[in-house]
Amino acid sequence: LTLVFIGDGASAGSYGYTNSGYSVYEEENERLTESLRTKVSAIKSLSIEIGTEVKNQNKMLSEMDNDFDSAGGLLGATMGRLRTLSRGSQTKLLCYMMLFALFVFFVIYWIIKLR
Repeated sequence: LTLVFIGDGASAGSYGYTNSGYSVYEEENERLTESLRTKVSAIKSLSIEIGTEVKNQNKMLSEMDNDFDSAGGLLGATMGRLRTLSRGSQTKLLCYMMLFALFVFFVIYWIIKLR
């Protein structure tokens, strides 16, 4: 950088810099501006992608919430039926459950024996 003293012989438009020094700074400014522009563009596209992903995740969470609500309703209805069933004959229910468990045990034993 070469400074020219503004005095009687210097023009008022030179601001104390020679043309070559000013153009170096101007080129550096342009290069940095372009670099900044590229980084801002990358950040913008990344933020748009993040926004799209957030919208998709919110939609999926909303669908899951609806599924859990319907499953909760189904579970509540099943529990109501189970309570109604448990109020009936205990011995008959116990006999059916024991027979079912015995049947499952023999089926599993038979499958293991065939291997």
